[in-house]
Amino acid sequence: MPQTVMTIIGTRPEAIKLVPLVLELQRRPQEFKSVVCVTGQHREMLDQVLDAFGIVADHDLNLMAPGQSLGQITARAVAGLTEVCEKDRPDIILVQGDTTTAFCGALVGHYQQIKTGHVEAGLRTGNKFSPFPEEINRRLIGQMADLHFPPTAHAEATLLSEGVCSDDVFLTGNTVIDTLLLTRDRVTQEIPEAAREIQSLTENTRVVLVTGHRRESHGQGFENICNAIRNVADKIADINFIYPVHLNPKVQEPVNRILGNHPRIHLVDPLSYEPFVWLLNQSDIVLTDSGGVQEEAPSFGKPVLVMRDTTERPEGVEAGNAKLVGTCQETIETELIRLLTDPAAYAEMADAQNPYGDGTASRQIADVLASQAVSTKS
Repeated sequence: MPQTVMTIIGTRPEAIKLVPLVLELQRRPQEFKSVVCVTGQHREMLDQVLDAFGIVADHDLNLMAPGQSLGQITARAVAGLTEVCEKDRPDIILVQGDTTTAFCGALVGHYQQIKTGHVEAGLRTGNKFSPFPEEINRRLIGQMADLHFPPTAHAEATLLSEGVCSDDVFLTGNTVIDTLLLTRDRVTQEIPEAAREIQSLTENTRVVLVTGHRRESHGQGFENICNAIRNVADKIADINFIYPVHLNPKVQEPVNRILGNHPRIHLVDPLSYEPFVWLLNQSDIVLTDSGGVQEEAPSFGKPVLVMRDTTERPEGVEAGNAKLVGTCQETIETELIRLLTDPAAYAEMADAQNPYGDGTASRQIADVLASQAVSTKS
């Protein structure tokens, strides 16, 4: 009888990284009954990714409301997921990464004594407030999960050093590479409609792609980031900055105030995944605070400047794909200008080997699930 596997998804990054795993489970109906539960922690951005890959949620908690605190989101997610799990009684729950949705999914799995698998396990910064609240979310999920799927040898070693049994740890690579390669093939064959609207901004110029939204950067951090981008745009004429701006008002306000109305800085609405991958492939440099983008950009040979003081993905920094620049205005300006004016420095980062996987992570995870004697009780 097929195992019932409930995949819990809350945000766009989770959807991007879990889509190929859901598709893999759906391709194997004799082994798995796939159930998808979304919390709606990100609403429009989450729906865009699922729609692009034809995935329909079996349960939609739609839990977001304006102005919710982390505590309120957590309470609503735990209540909603408890109801769903009591109804469906899955054999195993899958959560991904470090979001509030992932933490609540693992917590409910623990409370309900349902085996839980953690996709992208073992990442750490060592600073419980950076990223906030994600660092603690990920550590706590690691304490509750039964199966751990680290994306890199570094993450695997972290789990083992924390006392996780080696029999429960399976090095797979990162599922984001699965999705990225699948999507690159699709957008290479046909440019997405949303990408056509910005295609002219990428022609006959170098492109710096910017993504930024981290909670710990709200306030002065975003002021510094925006001032650095504007100053570099003023100094170097043959570049276009393209910034799909996150919907959070605490991001929108400083970004539009400082970066609006500049001829070489283009603020666009958040892009769905396919046009984003197309834009990433067209860019020359990536300036980001996103964890997922730190993994995606090296697959396309794009140097990444990480606007954070810490990263739970040190492999990219160690390999030379990425460099931490924090939210210091001077550091961001200096490193951007260096990459834009020093071909050797650019080539050193662009040519570094990608440490995040080969595009087979989803199949490997499904194979592990199939080999496990999963019961309703851990």
